[in-house]
Amino acid sequence: MNPIASILDRFPALVIDGALATELERRGYNLKDELWSAKILLEQPEAIKLLHYDYFKAGADCAITASYQATIEGFMKRGSNKSEAIDLIKKSVQLAVEARDEFWSDESNRVGRAKPFVAASVGPYGAFLADGSEYRGDYGLTEKELMDFHRPRMKALTEAGADILACETIPTPIEARALVKLLGEFQSVHAWISFSCRDEAHVCEGEKLEECIRHVEASPFVDAVGINCTSPKYIPSLIREAKKATNKPVLVYPNSGETYDASRNDWDGHPVYTSFGEEAKVWYEAGARLIGGCCRTTPEDIRVIASWARRPR
Repeated sequence: MNPIASILDRFPALVIDGALATELERRGYNLKDELWSAKILLEQPEAIKLLHYDYFKAGADCAITASYQATIEGFMKRGSNKSEAIDLIKKSVQLAVEARDEFWSDESNRVGRAKPFVAASVGPYGAFLADGSEYRGDYGLTEKELMDFHRPRMKALTEAGADILACETIPTPIEARALVKLLGEFQSVHAWISFSCRDEAHVCEGEKLEECIRHVEASPFVDAVGINCTSPKYIPSLIREAKKATNKPVLVYPNSGETYDASRNDWDGHPVYTSFGEEAKVWYEAGARLIGGCCRTTPEDIRVIASWARRPR
């Protein structure tokens, strides 16, 4: 079953959750670490589960797991063996599934909603490097090398029971193609492909978003395409660029508009809009059908989106 299609058949928009890592930081957890949110998988996994639950309560139809920066190589650098690293990656899915099932077990939470689903985050190779290169894409790796890096993590996330893979913050078309080829290898899980962009028309490495989407949208295993962790001010134009290349649902979950400084592991600037959730109406009007938030957004932002997005068809 395609969880995206089943929700969009009932409602005009599907509500994605908001930030995980920066929201954990806002709640007092220290993520100044190469593992970022994956550090909390090791240390305080219940905090992740609670945050997933809070996003479901706020109205999210979908939880994105804490696996963006969770890789076998990253955990092994921290002292885990390969088996332990794979178990930690699978745990990211299990926490989201447990939160979803607990939320859904309360009959009062089901009123006027579809059952939420779990999207397992597959962050870019640059997230493992932890040097901000997911906003540049200058890895210098071949398509095969990228496939070899992503394959075991995608396998673990699929085996753990994710409903879909969220291949997100992809800065370069070569990495997007590598991920789509891996979906063809597995043939047992579908995904969305979401690019990080640097302006109104280009992904972070510099290629046109329209062309990047053309490279991947024909795959029968790609159920939606779009943009994430990009300034909200670029989103309306990027939606229009995406729609030139696909008839599949377009998703957007931008950040707050602040800028990440990899040298300090911190954010600079101020949010672009006073009400992220209200501004999201503009993205819907531009053609986005899956809408949520990325870095520096909160459950309250998602609550506002859900308040207007969940009108029955």
